[in-house]
Amino acid sequence: MNEPLIQLEEPAPALSWQSRLERLSAWLSGYRRAVIAYSGGVDSSLVLRVAYEQLKEGAIGVIGRSDSYAERELQLALDQAAAFGARVEIVTTGEVSDPAFRSNGLDRCYHCKSQLYCELALVAEREQAEVVLDGTIADDLGDWRPGRRAAAEREVRSPLAELGFTKADVRAAAAHYGLASRAKPASPCLASRIPYGTEITQEMLQMIERAEELVRMCGFSELRVRHHGDVARLEIPLGELERALEPTMRQRLVAGLKALGYRHIALDLEGLRSGSLNPPGLSGVETANRQPTVKDS
Repeated sequence: MNEPLIQLEEPAPALSWQSRLERLSAWLSGYRRAVIAYSGGVDSSLVLRVAYEQLKEGAIGVIGRSDSYAERELQLALDQAAAFGARVEIVTTGEVSDPAFRSNGLDRCYHCKSQLYCELALVAEREQAEVVLDGTIADDLGDWRPGRRAAAEREVRSPLAELGFTKADVRAAAAHYGLASRAKPASPCLASRIPYGTEITQEMLQMIERAEELVRMCGFSELRVRHHGDVARLEIPLGELERALEPTMRQRLVAGLKALGYRHIALDLEGLRSGSLNPPGLSGVETANRQPTVKDS
């Protein structure tokens, strides 16, 4: 079994993505069977793809299905894994029934990930896998991610982070494999659209999912619908604000979102940005004044 990795000391540009990919392949080849926490995002997709390349049927992707995981994301993840032949198993997580998650404190993600990693540990035990892996990358380590504590408690390994993969490295490697997620915008769980301290309900999550699907059908691929009670606050990239304000598009967005139950529709003039609901002092809010890319969550 591989010894614990440490993040490489070289700055990101010191190693090419090809070199990091070679190191990832070599590291994964040291295992016989591995369980990968797979969401369909580009990071976990790369881990599953390389694990499948090295371990074949010994690589088992596991998706945690819950109310906070959009149905669209589930189908995209399943289709992508099927395209390159990887085995994927779906486990059900019921975090909305957990009062600690539902109360939506700053450690919300910890409780969600705790449930997920518990389910993955059971799969790993059944499959006699030596390791459970996730898709955390080096860029994530400085962000507000309470789920990392849950990963540490369950001894979940993060090979991309440990090998120093940046998002640019991951996207380049994903393009090399032709992964469908190679340019996919980040899509955090639906609960991240609800302000901390607001109790999460199944009805809220369903409303957000329908709202974002409506906005997506209007031609916006990067977006968040932040849920503030009867107010929908739409975040899209700054370069697309003008299109959203065109009379026909504006009317379509307003009518569609009101039909879902929102009374007021707000267009955020700061644009789409990571962590916009984080309280001051948490990583992510410093991104508010720059235009985001598909790398943002």
